[in-house]
Amino acid sequence: MFVFALAVVFKLVSIQFIQGEEYRQLAEKRTVKDFDIEPNRGNVYSADGSLLATSIPKYDIRLDAVQAQQAVFDEHIGALADSLSVYKGKSASYYKDIIRKARRNKNRYFLLARNISYSDYIRLRNFPLLNKGAIGGGLIVEQTTRREHPMGEIAARSIGYERVDENQYATRVGIDGAFGEKYLRGVKGKRLKQKIGNGQWKPIADFDQVEPQDGYDVYTTIDVNIQDIAHHSLLGQLEKYEAEHGCVVVMEVKTGEIRAISNLARTSKGTYYEKLNYAVGESHEPGSTFKTMAMIAALEDKVIDTSTIVDTKSGTKYFYGRTISDSHRGGYGKISAAKALEVSSNIGLATIVDDHYSKNPEKFLDRLSKWKLDQPLGVSIIGEGKPDIPRPGASNWSRNALPSMAYGYNLTMTPLQTLAFYNAIANNGEMIKPRFIRSVKSFDKHVEVFKKQVLVDKICSDKTLAEIKDILKNIVIRGTGKNMYSETFSMAGKTGTARTDYANYEEWRKDKKYISSFAGYFPADNPKYSCIVVIHKPSTKVGYYGADVSGPVFKRIAQKIYTDTPLIDDVKTLDFNDKLVNEDYENYFDNVNKYKALMPSVVGMPAMDAIALLENLQVNVKVKLRGSGTVKSQSVDKHQKLKPNQTIVLEAS
Repeated sequence: MFVFALAVVFKLVSIQFIQGEEYRQLAEKRTVKDFDIEPNRGNVYSADGSLLATSIPKYDIRLDAVQAQQAVFDEHIGALADSLSVYKGKSASYYKDIIRKARRNKNRYFLLARNISYSDYIRLRNFPLLNKGAIGGGLIVEQTTRREHPMGEIAARSIGYERVDENQYATRVGIDGAFGEKYLRGVKGKRLKQKIGNGQWKPIADFDQVEPQDGYDVYTTIDVNIQDIAHHSLLGQLEKYEAEHGCVVVMEVKTGEIRAISNLARTSKGTYYEKLNYAVGESHEPGSTFKTMAMIAALEDKVIDTSTIVDTKSGTKYFYGRTISDSHRGGYGKISAAKALEVSSNIGLATIVDDHYSKNPEKFLDRLSKWKLDQPLGVSIIGEGKPDIPRPGASNWSRNALPSMAYGYNLTMTPLQTLAFYNAIANNGEMIKPRFIRSVKSFDKHVEVFKKQVLVDKICSDKTLAEIKDILKNIVIRGTGKNMYSETFSMAGKTGTARTDYANYEEWRKDKKYISSFAGYFPADNPKYSCIVVIHKPSTKVGYYGADVSGPVFKRIAQKIYTDTPLIDDVKTLDFNDKLVNEDYENYFDNVNKYKALMPSVVGMPAMDAIALLENLQVNVKVKLRGSGTVKSQSVDKHQKLKPNQTIVLEAS
C-alpha cells in the first residue's frame, strides 16, 4: 500500500509539474477557441445614392447567470426584471423567477432577447446588471447581419446576393454576388469564446479580439425612377397576356450604363416575381430582331442597297426543301429591301442572305464575328448566357442554316447581347459593353471607378447607319410597329416574334408558343436610351406578336421616362446681359446701401427680394408676408425710422 501510494504521488507530481504545461495547453485548446466575426457587408446604391441593398445588424442578448457575485446579483435582479417587464411585456416576477432559476442551474448562456435591432441592443445593455458588462454582470452579446433590399422585389435578382453554406460553397447572384468577394464582403474579425458545456460557447469578453473590417460600398448605374417604370410596365403586360416570363433592360446610349433591368416569372398562383436574371443569362432564338443585323451586313458588304427589289412571292417560298412563310396572308410580292425589313418579311431577309452568301457563308458569319455577336459581352454579373452562331461543320449547320439565321432562327443570343447591338446603332456605330457598376467607395473615398468600355469602334459606315436608322424609324411609323407610333414622341426599333419549343412541330401546332420582343431606342433622332423587351410564351388567346405584346411596354417606358424624368438641357454659358435684370439689381443694390435704419419702399418688388432687403438692414426687424408674388403695400411708411424687433407686414399678390 505504501509503494502504491508513492506511485500515485509520483504520477500526480509528474502530471502537475513535468507534463503540466502540455495538458494545460490541451485543455485550453479544447475549451477556448477563436470564432470568426462576420463584417458588415458593404451597401449597394443606385446611381442617385438610393439604397438598394444593405446589411442590418441583429443581436442576441444572453446572460451568464453565474458570473456576477451574489451580492451584485441580489442587488440588481429586481431592477433587471422590472426593465425586462417593460421591454417584453410579461410581469417582473416572471423574469425574476426564470433568471434566479438560471443561476441555480448554473446556466451560463441564458437567452434574454433574440434577433433585436441595434437601438434595442443599446437599450438592453444599459439595463441593471447587464450594464456591468461581461465580467461584472455576465452580459453576452452575439451579433449577426441580415441582408435587406429596401426596394423590395424590384430588381431583386439583378441586385442579387451572395450566400455561403457550411462547406464554404458560395452561391453568387447579380451585382451583390459578382462584387461580393472583391469589394462587398469585408474582412472577418476574431472573438475568443469558452466552451461551457452542452456544445455551447460563451464569449470570454464583451469585445472582439480582432475587429472585423466592413466591406466597401458599390454604386450601381441603376436609376430607381426608371427601374420602377420598367418593372411596373413589364408586370402589367405579363399579367395582361398571362405570359410565362419576361424581361426588360433600359441602357443609356452614350455610356452603356444600365438604368433599369427587370426579370419577372409567373408562379403557379398567377403572380410574378424575380426568379432568374433572364436578360443576362437566358440565350434564345431572337427571331425578327436579328433581321436588323442581317440587313446591316448586306448593306455594309454592298451586296444590296435599300432599293434592291426582293421577290417575297405570295407569302411562301421553298429553301432547300423547306418552306419559309411570312405572317402576312398573300405575301408582299416584289418589294424593296428596306420595305422587307419594315414589314419584317422572313422571305425577304432569307432571300437576301441566301442569294448573296450561300456560296460563301463565312463572309456573312465573319461579319457577325467582327461585331462580336458570337462572344459573351463579359458583363460583371455572373451567369451570362453564351451566344451560339453556328458555322459550317457544326452539328446544327445545314444548307438551311443561313436563310434561317437571316430572320433570327438557328442561332441564340441573350436579350442583353441583342440590346448592345441596337445601342451601337443609336450610338453612331460605337458598340459599348453594358455596365452595371459606376464606382466602389469606402465612405466618400473612391476605391475604383468603372469607365466606358468600347467593344467595337464602328459597326458600319455612316451611310449604312443612316439607312438603317431611317428603316428602324419607319418601322414604328408605318411598319410592323405602327401601333406604337406617337405624333408627339419619336421611337425607333424592330419588332420580333419567334416560335419557341417547336422541336416537335405537331405538338407545337396543338399548343403554339412564341417569344415576343421589341428592341430599339428613343428619341429616334437624338437617342438617349436604348431598350429591349422580351416576353416568353404569352397566351395566344390574347395575342403574341411583338408589336402587340412587347411594343406597348417599350412605348410606355419611353414616354414615362420623359414624362417623369425629363431631360435637362445643358446651360452652355452663364455670361449674358439682360437690361431689365440689370436695372432690377441696381435698384436693389441702391436700396441696400441707402437705407440702413430707415424703412425703404418695397412696393412693386418681388416679395422674396423685399424680405431679403428688410432682413439685411442694420436694425433687426421681423417681417410678416401675407400672400405671394409682388408687394402691394407695407405697414411702415417709407423713410420712417425703424426700431429693433419692430414687425413689418407686407401685403403681396
